[in-house]
Amino acid sequence: MKDATILKTGIAGSVIAAICCFTPVLVILLGAAGLSAWLGWLDYVLLPALVFFLGITVYGLWRRQRAAACCSQESVGNKENA
Repeated sequence: MKDATILKTGIAGSVIAAICCFTPVLVILLGAAGLSAWLGWLDYVLLPALVFFLGITVYGLWRRQRAAACCSQESVGNKENA
């Protein structure tokens, strides 16, 4: 999987999970849909999802940084050999 795809997935998932955790978006939507019985389980799902997507974001940033460092070292080595 490409580094940019991993990073975009992590950021998008983190933003969605954070919005659902820290705002009453899901409370309003589930209440309006008649599914308010599910509200007790939101913390068991949203907080681990937030941690998971933040982990994916950190992993994507790490891979991106590693790839940039690798490419910059290769270009320096090519200049010295020329």
